[in-house]
Amino acid sequence: MELNQMKRQINFARNSLFEQGYLDEQFTQLEDLQDDANPNFVEEIVTLFFSDSMRLIRNVETALENYPTDFCKLDDYMHQFMGSSSSIGAKKVKEECTQFQECCRVRNTEGCRRAFQRVKQEHATLKRKLETYFQVSF
Repeated sequence: MELNQMKRQINFARNSLFEQGYLDEQFTQLEDLQDDANPNFVEEIVTLFFSDSMRLIRNVETALENYPTDFCKLDDYMHQFMGSSSSIGAKKVKEECTQFQECCRVRNTEGCRRAFQRVKQEHATLKRKLETYFQVSF
């Protein structure tokens, strides 16, 4: 494949992640930190995010199984999840985390369960899209 065509495809894939609302400007700031000394910086940070977020997902799943629901613990886990999502610019994931936290605030267990399913769905979608993006861009 011609180099210019490949660069256009990579740029298109990247831009579509922003246009579809999966990423925000924080991802661009991460890209700005990448240089020749650390050419895989963004991919490494994103990989760490997905590794850490899987731990948080397991923690939330376990906490949601407990009765009575510990909304403080759930909110703490989701606060961590939202912070790490924000650090890589995972816009849709962060938005769903906010909805989950709102359900915690009003002590709505079923709402937390539904919101958590959306968090996991957006997380999985972003993971799939970023894996594809990194495969074509490097």
